[in-house]
This record gives sequence, C-alpha cells and structure tokens, in this order.
Amino acid sequence: MATKKSRITSKGQVTVPVEIRRALGVGEGDSLIFQQTGNTVRIKAERAADAFERWRGIGNHGLEKGKTAVLKALREMRGE
Repeated sequence: MATKKSRITSKGQVTVPVEIRRALGVGEGDSLIFQQTGNTVRIKAERAADAFERWRGIGNHGLEKGKTAVLKALREMRGE
C-alpha cells in the first residue's frame, strides 16, 4: 500500500499526489468519492456506467451515430 502525504489549504483543498492519481486512473475534471468509516477515509475514483463514454465521438467528424452510419461510411471509403 502506498503512503503519501499532502497538506490542506486554507480553502480546504488537497493536492492528490501524482502516484495516487495514476493508480486511480484519474486526471483533471474527474471526480473522487470519499467514504468515511470511523476515523478512516477511503478514496475511490467515480466511474461512469460506460468506461468509453468520455471518448465517444472522438474521430467521428461528420459521421452519424449508430452501426448503420458506420457501415455506410466504410462502404463509401471502400468505393462500394
């Protein structure tokens, strides 16, 4: 188990050490969940229902959604 230390700012903010961010797979804009049991707190990364949701639409400029649109685009690229 990794042990890292961080200070709380006057605004109550904490910098999550890079090793912990990497282990959780989180970055800027991601959400963390804090679970308290007694005087112990667990931190978990909040995961979307679909792990690929954040990447949806990247690289599909002008391509409609859905399997039919993808198949149509592939046929056009192949010259069919």
